[in-house]
Amino acid sequence: MTARSLSLQPSTPPPWHVRPVALCAVGAARILTRLPPRQLRKVMEAARRGARPANEAETLRARNAVVAVSVPCAGPRCLQRSIATALLCRTRGVWPDWVTGVRTQPFRAHAWVEADGKPIGESIDEVKHFHVLISVPDRR
Repeated sequence: MTARSLSLQPSTPPPWHVRPVALCAVGAARILTRLPPRQLRKVMEAARRGARPANEAETLRARNAVVAVSVPCAGPRCLQRSIATALLCRTRGVWPDWVTGVRTQPFRAHAWVEADGKPIGESIDEVKHFHVLISVPDRR
């Protein structure tokens, strides 16, 4: 058995007025990660209602804020990070594509957000190997 090193994703601290909202999004996301997939999809679809599509810059700002205020989101908790990012975007009236998927060789599950068809804060080369299981896209 080999030890896995934990690397945290880099981020720049958000403005002070964004931090409380980002922390609330992270807390809500932590609760939502406990839902079964079907219920989680319904909650995310309900949260998306009435939002306009998020662009890359808006989504990246939200993701950076989430990563900056939460060590678990900066580390291995991709589901919580992606949910929190989408919820933080929603507080600004926008919605990115929220996506979860799996790969089989080697088996891994992952969750991420996309804007304008591109994964935000993720390697395109890695994400392309995942088979999408759940997607809550923006309403273009």
